[in-house]
Amino acid sequence: MPSRLSVSSLVNTLLLSKTFTLGLCLFLTALIFSVTGGYLLPRKYYRTGIFSPSTPPSYTHPLGTDSLGRDVLAQLCWGTQNSIRVGVIVGLIGTVIGAIIGFISGYYGGILDGILRVITDVFLSIPSLLFLILIAALIRAVNVETMALIISLFSWSWPARQVRAQVLSLKEREFVLIARLSGMGRLEIIAKELMPHMAQWMGANFINAFLSAILTESALSILGLGPQGEMTLGMMLYWALSYAAMYRGLWWWWLSPALMLVYLFLSLYMLHIGFDEVINPRIRR
Repeated sequence: MPSRLSVSSLVNTLLLSKTFTLGLCLFLTALIFSVTGGYLLPRKYYRTGIFSPSTPPSYTHPLGTDSLGRDVLAQLCWGTQNSIRVGVIVGLIGTVIGAIIGFISGYYGGILDGILRVITDVFLSIPSLLFLILIAALIRAVNVETMALIISLFSWSWPARQVRAQVLSLKEREFVLIARLSGMGRLEIIAKELMPHMAQWMGANFINAFLSAILTESALSILGLGPQGEMTLGMMLYWALSYAAMYRGLWWWWLSPALMLVYLFLSLYMLHIGFDEVINPRIRR
């Protein structure tokens, strides 16, 4: 279990990790690229029939156009933005709700712990991808926010289980007993004494949930269950597969979102490893 660190100490420790710093630079590069490109290339550039269809990369269209006459670079910029939005929303909801349930369940115990533990175990035992496909298929109009909320339904259970396990150990420590003797209430102890000790783990879980959400959204979108009216990296692959871009030689259409997904996966994975080095210093080389 990591020792309690202040925010400044945690940031300084993370920045000393070469893996975390490199991952952060890679992720910020993708973020700046998507935001800047989205500002310079308006949304109408990925509307149907704006440009000549199936145009290869050129000076006017650096990544070419697709079979519907949409600029692929504009799709990539807006798709990256929206995929990152999905990851942020799912990461925040899953980490915060999971942590709250885990803290309450582990610290309060008793009947409340039993009820929350059963609910958590049920969500952990459910094949999440199968139910996500079913839920997404039942909802007719799916946008980016709705897709993020659907994925969030199953993103909180594992954090809740892990936080509960740590709290069961932490609540028997001396600093918690001293807090009780000083007259602090249960919620105050959770907020002021237990949460700071779990901050590093929650940060690592957020990055992991971020990464999983982007991949899950891409999988659902490729199956045709994504936000049809908006562009994500998964929807780019869906449209490319729907129009047989690989067989028709339109490599720029499917290769750009695939490479961006790999790039985001690499950057987030390195961020996760960097956090893990802080939480478990013994793995540092």
